[in-house]
Amino acid sequence: MALNTDIQAFLDQDQKKDLLRLLTAGSVDDGKSTLIGRLLFDSKKIYEDQLSALERDSKRVGHAGDNIDYALLLDGLKAEREQGITIDVAYRYFSTNKRKFIIADTPGHEQYTRNMVTGASTANLAIILIDARKGVITQTRRHTFLVSLLGIKHIVLAVNKMDLVDYSQEVFDKICDDYKNFVTRLSIPDLYFIPLSALNGDNVVDDSVHMPWYHGKNLLRYLEEVHISSDRNFDDFRFPVQYVLRPTLDFRGFSGKVASGIIRKGDEVMVLPSRKTSTVSSIITADGQADYAFPPQAATLTLADEIDISRGDMLVHPENLPRNERQFEAMLVWMDESTMDPFTQFYIKHTSNTTRARVDQIRYRVDVNTLEHNATQALSLNEIGRVVITTNKPLFFDPYHKNHSNGAFILIHPITHNTCAAGMIIDKMNATDLSARIADPESRRMVDGGKSLISQDELMKKYHQKGATIWIAGLHGSGKNLLAYNLERRLFDLGATVVLLDGSTVRSGLTRELDFSPADRAEQLRRVAEVCKILNDQGIIAICSFISPKNEIRSQVANIVGNERFHLVYMDAGLQYCKQNKPELYQKAEEGKLAYFPGLDETFDVPDNAKLLLKPEQLSENIQTILSYLQQQEIFPVD
Repeated sequence: MALNTDIQAFLDQDQKKDLLRLLTAGSVDDGKSTLIGRLLFDSKKIYEDQLSALERDSKRVGHAGDNIDYALLLDGLKAEREQGITIDVAYRYFSTNKRKFIIADTPGHEQYTRNMVTGASTANLAIILIDARKGVITQTRRHTFLVSLLGIKHIVLAVNKMDLVDYSQEVFDKICDDYKNFVTRLSIPDLYFIPLSALNGDNVVDDSVHMPWYHGKNLLRYLEEVHISSDRNFDDFRFPVQYVLRPTLDFRGFSGKVASGIIRKGDEVMVLPSRKTSTVSSIITADGQADYAFPPQAATLTLADEIDISRGDMLVHPENLPRNERQFEAMLVWMDESTMDPFTQFYIKHTSNTTRARVDQIRYRVDVNTLEHNATQALSLNEIGRVVITTNKPLFFDPYHKNHSNGAFILIHPITHNTCAAGMIIDKMNATDLSARIADPESRRMVDGGKSLISQDELMKKYHQKGATIWIAGLHGSGKNLLAYNLERRLFDLGATVVLLDGSTVRSGLTRELDFSPADRAEQLRRVAEVCKILNDQGIIAICSFISPKNEIRSQVANIVGNERFHLVYMDAGLQYCKQNKPELYQKAEEGKLAYFPGLDETFDVPDNAKLLLKPEQLSENIQTILSYLQQQEIFPVD
């Protein structure tokens, strides 16, 4: 019984230990993996079978001579062992009597920036290694910037390989001074410097006898004692609803994770976006009923009132509301192999909320090695930029520096569903920026002149086509409508943005009051031409199917649309063919029941300037002919 009690007491004590998530970062061959391996080895956190495998692998593929290569504990990929480098993030868990740890060993190469960002996204502390022989180098500055960008508040600068500089205090002090001068440009509240030798174990778990001049803590002791509990935001209550729990008819709870702040029974809460309020009736956690919940606990809340709440809504305290905006600035880390397409409508996932979003502007790209700001039109793999994002519906967010959980998001490609980017919200757009974007002098001049603020190049890149009007002319029964509708279907299937206008649909609304007299027919075609011009200005391809019997009228239409955009297609069908195709219509016309009928009592001018001359019997060939023509004219598709 006493043994069981002791075991239970030990388990209870172990359960109460807090968790420290940390990452290692540094240049290639600075010894990140070796340091973690040594930390696990000296703290006796390696099982016997792991030790045996480590000793065997060290002789076979190790890079430490006759010594144990501790890096092999982390570098498990074949390519990593062959090259002696870290490529992907490796995680290791261990615990001591004081604390639990999850370590992320991140790559040092610039090409693996996204891997490092992934490993750092949940870390409380970063260990940045420096080779004592090289000092503060470009990669040191890059990793420090990334750590600062991700809001990690605690940094340990581990000056490694002190054994190779004879454990020199002067070397260590010089490196510390150089690093302090650099980080003054960044927001890092807590810095700690440790000289060590990962290979020999100096100041890793045990204090070094080779550096009596160092009076600080060894690495493990510092990791056990560093204070992180105040890092979380306990002031701003944010509870994104992930799931509505309804196990019985008598229970309706709202499940999620407390992102920040503290919630207590009896607290008044507001539901966003509805802004309805209620009070918390009960809080249920993994341990049962609770009087309060705090981050990062998962909990189910029940409310005193029946309120319509669903996934994506957020519970907050009414007197402490987050931003509620569709447009904001953010730092974006591009993680996709494909370069950003600024015209893509991404999915944005923020807490439990998902909506559409677009990148409106890239203010600048950050050179992660020099911290310089450079102009760019798009971000490529591993690049970082400051951007302006607009979402389809408002998000409830806080600035990332204030609230990590409610200020972070990812962008997802709508077709591949790849995670394209990770983002940290800086803040909403201020009034000055918004007014400048809306009312800068050039924009005002364009608006006053009736010109779109979207350029033709932008439209072409978005739609992969040029605005144009395909005007199909011919007698009644010549097959022009059949061709027009099948062409529309084919272009749509190929990804084109296209609108079709024909006589019957236009006369049902746009020209309802007009008859078939020559004057009214000319007015109808003038209105259609104006519509086509608007569509073409927006980058859309218009397909028009109209008899348009007079050369003069067709010329006027071309002038309105723009001669470079107007492409006349003539359906060359004889009168006999047309009569056989529409016998009832022609019979009425011959009986005098239809006036102003082209081909009978009104002349039809055969066009002499048609771009394409087609026969109605060859529908498939005609469609392919038009598609080939559009490609030759660089109308569609446009790369």
